[in-house]
Amino acid sequence: MSRNFELIQQLGQVSSVGATHVATPRVEAAETVKAIQHGTRLDFDQVAREEALRLVQRVFLLQTQDPPHLVVFAAIDKGSGCSEICARVAETLVNNVSGSICLVEANFRSPSLPEMFGTTNHFGLTEALLREGPIRSFAKPLGNKNLWLLSCGSLAVDSANLLNSERIKARFQELREEFDYVLIDAPPMSRYADAMALGKLADGLVLVLEANSTRREAAMRVTESLSQAQIRVLGAVLNKRTFPIPESLYRRF
Repeated sequence: MSRNFELIQQLGQVSSVGATHVATPRVEAAETVKAIQHGTRLDFDQVAREEALRLVQRVFLLQTQDPPHLVVFAAIDKGSGCSEICARVAETLVNNVSGSICLVEANFRSPSLPEMFGTTNHFGLTEALLREGPIRSFAKPLGNKNLWLLSCGSLAVDSANLLNSERIKARFQELREEFDYVLIDAPPMSRYADAMALGKLADGLVLVLEANSTRREAAMRVTESLSQAQIRVLGAVLNKRTFPIPESLYRRF
């Protein structure tokens, strides 16, 4: 059994505050064999879309008690694809619910959401924390759908300190009242405490791990810290995976 399987199993054992979910992309062994036999290429983009839908269903749509509406997405390590997953989940969610969705770029360390959606980072969360005005006035609509982006805004040396201010509590409450779902992209947890601070204000947190890269010790340490802080772990995404996961193991999480 690989270190990735062991890591997933251990996370499931430690995380008593939420279910662990494996996603993006999941290619079953049978599907791989079938594709090889028929000489066709696996559509990994399609697989990723299906996985995003599964994550949306399990985290947002199938929760019968206290369904989350404000969720933090945070990777264990830098470069694990957390921003891409957060963006894909938001796009999937907007296609499956009638309510409004707001993506929040709370990663002041290396913001990337504005570039993904072809918009600017100017005027966003920083300004919302320093100025007056309705929270929606600081967000940008994305396309014709009911999806909005609150970019991190102007960056300064002490921008990240704003995430621990009293002001952000009020702004998060406004986000809850203004939008039906709020997805927050946070910096990696092994380097910064930002995601931990944001998680305490949210309904839960989705962890993003990188296959064959995230160290077991780091993942366990972060998960234990989340449990001690009573931050609800809604799921764990194993990203950039290249090996098939058996359905029997997948369904355990």
